[in-house]
Amino acid sequence: MEKLYVVYWSQTGNTQAMAEAIGEGISEAGKEAAVVEVGSASMDDLKEAKVFALGCPAMGAEVLEEMEMEPFVEEVEGFASGKKILLFGSYGWGDGQWMRDWEERMSGAGAELVNGEGFICQEMPDDAAVDELKSLGKQMAQM
Repeated sequence: MEKLYVVYWSQTGNTQAMAEAIGEGISEAGKEAAVVEVGSASMDDLKEAKVFALGCPAMGAEVLEEMEMEPFVEEVEGFASGKKILLFGSYGWGDGQWMRDWEERMSGAGAELVNGEGFICQEMPDDAAVDELKSLGKQMAQM
């Protein structure tokens, strides 16, 4: 069975909840989901994957988390061309600029964004956001 990776960084659990919802959607679509915290993720697995998800909340002045996620994303940029990537994350302030910047980086590296854009929600995902995230997981499973 094909394994689809959902790699995330989460400080308060909001982005982790988003990752788990995506994983549920992948599983419901009949594929195996590997929901993995970024510190335990295998770059080799992502290099071999045709589609995967990356999640990180907005940090500081609307940037990616700088100690683990940012270096990970920099490495992914080196092989993102031709990949289908779902970007997601939560925020507590601002207007989503960190996600727009991240979308631009991944698109600039040659990736195709699942659903055409990243998915964001404020704080903990509500029921509607969880449903949408499951739907995005199902969409990933069909790619």
